[in-house]
Amino acid sequence: MELDIHGKDGKSTGKKAKLNDAVFAIEPNDHAIWLDVKQHLANQRQGTAKTLEKSEVSGSTKKLHRQKGTGGSRKGSIKSPLFKGGARVFGPKPRDYHFKLNKKVKDLARRSALTHKAKDGSIKVIDAVSMSAPKTSEFIAMLKAFELTGRKSVLVVPTKDDNVLLSARNIQRTRVVVASELNTYDIMNATGLLIVKDAIAPLEATLTK
Repeated sequence: MELDIHGKDGKSTGKKAKLNDAVFAIEPNDHAIWLDVKQHLANQRQGTAKTLEKSEVSGSTKKLHRQKGTGGSRKGSIKSPLFKGGARVFGPKPRDYHFKLNKKVKDLARRSALTHKAKDGSIKVIDAVSMSAPKTSEFIAMLKAFELTGRKSVLVVPTKDDNVLLSARNIQRTRVVVASELNTYDIMNATGLLIVKDAIAPLEATLTK
């Protein structure tokens, strides 16, 4: 597969970038994508929700009235869930939501996601993105050139570039990701995927090991 290489102004440079079909043109596996996205979202959960059980609520344990014969419900103590300020029945407890997913499945998911984006025409290859200093307005101008203003976008760079990262930091719905750290959720969640030409090789190397 070949895609045009664009400048930061969104115009074609007349050059072509060759993409590996084993990464960008496979038979997509939607179930692998679902599993990888599910794991990513699960790993973001803190799992710290906690409510007080009957043994943890402060209060007297004295039985309020006899068990039977009052015509009312049976109440063990003021800490009963029946009362305001009492315990909660079957409330949440701290837990770990993480689960394991094989590396081959995760790689398949990323390749499948990239294939979907390539088929949709959502991938654009950029010749280079270099900044001498952090400049948010310059980054916004680039997004505007690719018609991604206000839309979810991901810029894939070959290596970490602090100036580029700082330029995009305050722009909503925009992320800058190093090629080796690109995940399935980032790909599927983005409307447009901008890949720097030099990031193609490390990205393909990561997904074809």
